[in-house]
Amino acid sequence: MTDSSAPDGIDTADSPHYLRALTDMADQRAVVAGAAIYTDNGIKLVEKGARIDSRLYDRLVQHKLREPIDRHLSIENPVDVPALLSAAQTLTEQDALLSMLAEALGSAARLLAPLRSLPLPASMACKLTVMRDQRPQLFQHSLQMMTVAVFLGIKSGLSERDCGTLAAAALLHDLGVLHMDPAWDDPENKVVGVQRKHLVAHPISAMLMIRDTQAYPRSAEVAVLEHHERMDGSGYPRALAGADITPMGRILLLAEVVAAFYEKYDDMPAQRLSLVLRLNHRKFPSTLVAFILPLLQEEVARESALMPLGNDATRQIDLLAEAFSYWEQLKAALPDGVAAKAPTGSAFAFADARLLALQKALVEAGSHPQQQSELMAQLQGDAIGMAEVALVGREALWQLQTILNASHRRWPQLAERATPDDAAVADWCDWAVRRL
Repeated sequence: MTDSSAPDGIDTADSPHYLRALTDMADQRAVVAGAAIYTDNGIKLVEKGARIDSRLYDRLVQHKLREPIDRHLSIENPVDVPALLSAAQTLTEQDALLSMLAEALGSAARLLAPLRSLPLPASMACKLTVMRDQRPQLFQHSLQMMTVAVFLGIKSGLSERDCGTLAAAALLHDLGVLHMDPAWDDPENKVVGVQRKHLVAHPISAMLMIRDTQAYPRSAEVAVLEHHERMDGSGYPRALAGADITPMGRILLLAEVVAAFYEKYDDMPAQRLSLVLRLNHRKFPSTLVAFILPLLQEEVARESALMPLGNDATRQIDLLAEAFSYWEQLKAALPDGVAAKAPTGSAFAFADARLLALQKALVEAGSHPQQQSELMAQLQGDAIGMAEVALVGREALWQLQTILNASHRRWPQLAERATPDDAAVADWCDWAVRRL
């Protein structure tokens, strides 16, 4: 089992964002201090029995509290196990992904059974109530991820007790997000600086909150810590790889991705997720992916809306072929030795590595432009097959766009073409601006 010790510099105190959400919630439902609330140097801020509301925010936020505030609160209509079961049942009936998983197991009851034995200390119930009332999308995401994780746990042969631990870890995995600025979730907001640091640290914060309750097995703590790791070592916060990620951590990292795709995309989520799992197969645990892919393929077969997509397939294949070919031409035109000597942190090294990685992923998926001519001939009249080729192309073109955007953002001086290798990247970027 991996070490879940907290790195230095992680502040586990109640953040201003969490205190704001909690006190705003208290304007809508009764929240009472079950015990006096003190600062860390012994000053009493709130009397036992006092009503909490947003008027207390300024006083609370100016001090570091002796203990997390939610240890001492009594809340009207809190999230409890019956409320979780009811919310999860409703979601399973309404959500396409969860309905698919329940059907695959034979019933929603089997999927939700581990929730019945879920430990829920008062502090966790408080956090989930704040999430439900103030961050409903985050609450729904936690329910969805929990359900996907339990499905994977059952399919993996975990015991009922371990599935309960897994359900708790998945439900609580994003507690750290409650302490972040809600603006991070705005698609128009660029996550940089302190926000980026908080985003990377949120699995650690959640793990520490769970540990603080002393109500959950260590395996739940570690799984929460690992839910953004990847099998190839490209995840965070510790860049673990392969066997260094625990079995429950692997389940959570895949469940996070599965739930996120169905939340993000209204059109063809099954098709998109299937492609991403196959194009990025080194990032995800293959034994768990094997439980998901057949269900996605069945869903794809029912998605008649896919049919018109195949009309774009030929154009997308041609664009990809042109992008890769033009880059090779630019590299070949460089003076001898320039490409090999490009510094590791240069724009040239970045673009070359990213384009080569994209081509490798497409080759491994059987979707590189050089492989497509024969495939296209075989797929004539197969609308679903043509649609899948088009979606592979759409995903690959999006990745080309990210290479373009990152090059412009990280190396704004490229337009000056100060060196031959900078000029090559600038020329390729100019092509991409015109053609993508």
